[in-house]
Amino acid sequence: WDDSDVPAGPIVITVDLDARVISIFRGGYEIGAAAVLLGTDDHPTPLGVFPIMQKKRHHVSNLYDAEMPYMQRLTNDGVALHASQVELGYASHGCIGMPEPFAAKVFASTKVGDRVFITRGKMVKTGDSLIES
Repeated sequence: WDDSDVPAGPIVITVDLDARVISIFRGGYEIGAAAVLLGTDDHPTPLGVFPIMQKKRHHVSNLYDAEMPYMQRLTNDGVALHASQVELGYASHGCIGMPEPFAAKVFASTKVGDRVFITRGKMVKTGDSLIES
């Protein structure tokens, strides 16, 4: 994570399912990246563009009775960004799990409405948008 000398600007998050990496951009500059845990074949992480719908620092899943620190909800059916023990290599039920120190920084940087682009491949900037290349 390095946001020194990066000007203020909108936050955009990308998740590359093939690379298993989350990247955080501020004002078009990448300020952080980390390895992530993703869903399984039975509970895949969805592709698409999702606004952050809700943020909750301390959250427990009502579906799986699992702690989800730094939860940022992306879908109404339970997919979220949250802290996870990535080093253990477990899969999720579609969520995007990040190392806890990184998740805390992402949580502090975002607001409800910021967009998360979940793709299989590279993103490129075209004007004010990001698209899959």
